[in-house]
Amino acid sequence: MKFSLLTILLLVSITNGFSEKIKIQDPVRFLALGDSYTIGQSVGVSERWPIQFAAELTNQGYSVEEVNIIAQTGWTTANLKNAISQQQPSGYNLVSLLIGVNNQFSGGDLQNYATQFEELLQQAIYLAGNNPQHVFVLSIPDYAYTPYGNGNSTISTQIDQFNAVNRQIAESYKVKYVNITPISRNGLIQPELVASDGLHPSGIMYGYWVLEIMKSVEKELDVNFAPVDDDHISCILSERNLTIFSAKEEGEISIYDTNGKLILTEFLPKGSATVLNLNGLADGIYLLIIRDKRKVLYKSKIVLT
Repeated sequence: MKFSLLTILLLVSITNGFSEKIKIQDPVRFLALGDSYTIGQSVGVSERWPIQFAAELTNQGYSVEEVNIIAQTGWTTANLKNAISQQQPSGYNLVSLLIGVNNQFSGGDLQNYATQFEELLQQAIYLAGNNPQHVFVLSIPDYAYTPYGNGNSTISTQIDQFNAVNRQIAESYKVKYVNITPISRNGLIQPELVASDGLHPSGIMYGYWVLEIMKSVEKELDVNFAPVDDDHISCILSERNLTIFSAKEEGEISIYDTNGKLILTEFLPKGSATVLNLNGLADGIYLLIIRDKRKVLYKSKIVLT
């Protein structure tokens, strides 16, 4: 699938956006592709947005097994393509892509950017197991709203042009597009959003990006998954009352529908029974997962009739 620049700009003018979700599969193996914004120029490792994102996923009950960043300050789309070719990453089920500011900064051609960005997105989808729902694209931040950019409207206009290109390509592949550019445009009125170098985002701004990403996160669950059975946990469903007992470990009970929507959550204490009344749920198949802070303890299907 190839796009001319004219086609992209015409289509993006009428698009209303897509409602794709970022499907998250446990355990999470996350690959972040990009440039200075992804490697976190001028902030500490823990403040980089991919690291903050992984921490937030963990806080939300996901098991994050790996985070890998392929990114360097100053990289264009061509640099990122070369790095992926050299490093040959594999084994990931979640991939992000944020690239283009250095194409703009160096006066790069929009058509060339469109071609290379599409190739990178195709690679990202391939690296995510050929599943577009396991990929998300972030828009290019606007560095005009930093002390370095000093409110230069030409920068903003060009950033918008590059973002028109990457957005249309992402949406054509049914990949979730996360627009963090408006957040970056608070940099001059909120100095704490800019790093000490006067150009790149601070850890605070990256945290806002993560909150924006999390709005689109949805757990991916498969009704055909292999069950996990801990000998110390027993579950009995009787007349829509689900009784769960854990002899050794406390944890969290989560019930999802088959679309991955969280329906119910409850704390599971150690050594006493927890009874959940499921009368409020419609007939159908549900997925029960019990996990502690480290791993999934129990996983099974529930059928309500």
